[in-house]
Amino acid sequence: MITIALPDQQTFDRLAPQLSDVDVIVWALADGAPPRHIDLALLGYLGASGGLRGFAGLDVAALQSQSLGYDGVQGRLPAGITYCNAVGVHESSTAELAVGMMISEQRGFPEHFANQQTGTWSQHEQPGVAGKTVVIVGAGGVGNQIADKLAPFEANVVRVARTNRSDERGAVQSMDALPALLARADIVAIAVPLNEATTGLVDAAFLDAMKPGALLVNVSRGKIVDTDALVAAASAGHVRAALDVTNPEPLPSDHPLWSIPGVTITPHIGGATSAMHARVDAVMREQARRLVAGEPLAHVVVDGR
Repeated sequence: MITIALPDQQTFDRLAPQLSDVDVIVWALADGAPPRHIDLALLGYLGASGGLRGFAGLDVAALQSQSLGYDGVQGRLPAGITYCNAVGVHESSTAELAVGMMISEQRGFPEHFANQQTGTWSQHEQPGVAGKTVVIVGAGGVGNQIADKLAPFEANVVRVARTNRSDERGAVQSMDALPALLARADIVAIAVPLNEATTGLVDAAFLDAMKPGALLVNVSRGKIVDTDALVAAASAGHVRAALDVTNPEPLPSDHPLWSIPGVTITPHIGGATSAMHARVDAVMREQARRLVAGEPLAHVVVDGR
């Protein structure tokens, strides 16, 4: 019989009744060697990928992440173990945060929150989102969800990816068009995965090319942005930033990013909403079905077979 391991009792109580025709147990890496062969182990949500080397020598065939990103997994995952990422779990919630950040910054929420603490009533015009040009760097799951969620706000959305193409949402510009797009974008949202090509993508030249006063929103990975370059550009007032991810992470309490005017930081919470649980459950139901049917697992990013 297929054996699936869930990382804690709470997840077991929620998910085990949904998994038919498989043996479901509670087991996590911290418990030591598994009691029997594990066909698929669901990892915990936060920080689980950091301990992948600990699976070396254990009788575990495959790991299911609860995260979408998988940067660094290849270098830490022991040979012979398959790794699947959580496609369809966090895209909507991450896009929700990105659009929320745009609205917050474009409508001056940080200023209004500060004024509330002092009882200050200050009315003045804010840029807003309607009619503004939003360039989304990345046309995958998160980038497309950001575009969809912006549609009711009447923004002019331009998606950018590696290659020029069209899909059901319209045109996608290539990265070659990015410098010209940055010069007219009011908001630039980063929604690409972290890899060799995107590490340091948002560097000093990228920031210099942005329209003065434009907003940078990063809900992807901190290492995509050159932190020193961002500190310089934001400190000079050239750009504003709303960051759900930083480099380093966690961001040290004395880091200058915390105190630069026009910079808002959230602690990597893009996907951390209650919506994720039902979506993780759906992923695991499908993976269990595939295992029972003898089909390959879905969303394999490292194939250990």
